[in-house]
Amino acid sequence: MLLDHLLSWLIFVPLIAGGIMLFVPSDKEQAFKVIALVAMLVEFVLTMVLMCSFDRSLAGYGASSLQFAQKLEWINLNIGSFGSILIQYYVAVDGVSILMVLLTAIVMLVGVISSWNIKKSVKGYFVLYMVLTTSVFGCFVSIDMFLFYLFFEFMLLPMYFLIGIWGGKRREYASMKFFIYTLVGSLFILMVMIGLNLSVVEAPGSSVHTFDIMKMMDPSNYLGEAMLGFSTQWMGVSVRVWAFLFLMIGFAIKLPAVPVHTWLPDAHVEAPTPISVVLAGVLLKIGGYGFYRIAYSIFPESAVAYGWYIALAGVIAIIYAALVAMAQSDLKKLIAYSSVSHMGFVLLGLASLTIEGASGAMFQMFSHGVISALLFILVGVLYDRTGNREIANFSGLATKMPYYSAAVLVGFFAALGLPGFSGFIAEFLVLIGAFDGAVNGSILSTWMPIVGLVGLVLGAAYFLWTLQRMFFGKFWVKDESWQLPDLNRREWLMILPLVVLAVLFGIFPNILLDYSNETIIGFVDYIQSQSEANTILIQAGN
Repeated sequence: MLLDHLLSWLIFVPLIAGGIMLFVPSDKEQAFKVIALVAMLVEFVLTMVLMCSFDRSLAGYGASSLQFAQKLEWINLNIGSFGSILIQYYVAVDGVSILMVLLTAIVMLVGVISSWNIKKSVKGYFVLYMVLTTSVFGCFVSIDMFLFYLFFEFMLLPMYFLIGIWGGKRREYASMKFFIYTLVGSLFILMVMIGLNLSVVEAPGSSVHTFDIMKMMDPSNYLGEAMLGFSTQWMGVSVRVWAFLFLMIGFAIKLPAVPVHTWLPDAHVEAPTPISVVLAGVLLKIGGYGFYRIAYSIFPESAVAYGWYIALAGVIAIIYAALVAMAQSDLKKLIAYSSVSHMGFVLLGLASLTIEGASGAMFQMFSHGVISALLFILVGVLYDRTGNREIANFSGLATKMPYYSAAVLVGFFAALGLPGFSGFIAEFLVLIGAFDGAVNGSILSTWMPIVGLVGLVLGAAYFLWTLQRMFFGKFWVKDESWQLPDLNRREWLMILPLVVLAVLFGIFPNILLDYSNETIIGFVDYIQSQSEANTILIQAGN
């Protein structure tokens, strides 16, 4: 019984916890923290049940690869002679989405522990945090596009307030910028979603228009111009190409990719530490997941045709953001730009359309989620003690805070891709896949993975330079009144598990890859086989 509704429990347990909080008096601050912690522990346990019950040998991609599926009719609206619109509560996981669910469970649990020192409007903070958690889990398990979009949009509101109320001095500006950028991206996705619903039916000959992503992947379910009553060309270009490009823009903003990335550094700098952890750890991954689940899966022919440009966007993000990170004086902003650079590898890996590249892209999303959460927590630890994040204001911290400095050392080495850490495995797979896609395929250029390697060198440069300036040499801080005790128990509780995971998945990557391998193989085969077939069938329908 639990397994039949496991994903629903994962989605709604945080929302139930938030509802309980509404009835707790506002002065019971400790109660809100305990309720949130219990809810996240339940989420983690449910995720472990999900991981243990998942069939890793199930091959293929699409509806046949989905597990723990739950499908219920939600809305069935008759629209006259055109047919009816069907919206379903349809949730399921495959080998990729289950890793994103695991990442969410880890990061949101760490985020609650990191939120333990929140003192302002504690009730409101944790209620919004629970709503945000429900939205993130919902995005990663939704198979109905309307349901995905609902959760995707729903997370805007809690994030807006979590940054705008509990953030730094420029919190209103940062929260508004985050909201506007993400909303614009959402509108592009909304246009595509409406167009897809109008043109896709449940089965050939049916009059039921669906939001089912699995149905949208089958070109035989698409209505031709004769059935639609209007042209499927716009400005001489197929509307499917326009739809793919609109999705690229929408999900690129969320990822984020250059040049639509500028909201991220501001949001990170002004957000409280726990929200920076959640933002970098899981929210950015929804952009990469959207490429995989929706853009590439529904429009494989455009994914192949525009793969070179997607890879180019990834390469530009890797280099540009790394150079900007090197110029930062604020430690938190440096890590924010490093996130933009690392997300460029996700685009490069997906664009290669190789098993190695796509596996590396998925591994990078998980690895970066763990490592970035660790780095933002470490920045928060220093900021809690000093109220300062300027790199130039610290030197020789290793002599006063040895355990903290060791954790920073691990975080930096993991982020720059040192062998033995999860970041190395992710970037190695992406680059191998990109070389394969350039040499044996016809999508990428050979120089792209080479430039990607330069990005790794730049990453090592800014991380090692920061490490040397802040942690080695003679101890010095700008303000002698700053108290610099080493890590306390709560901080150890947040940092140690993330350190262990960064090392564990670097040494034993198959712990994760065994879950995603069959799905990734099916995904790549699907894209390569369906890209030409889709073009032929859709042209025939027109």
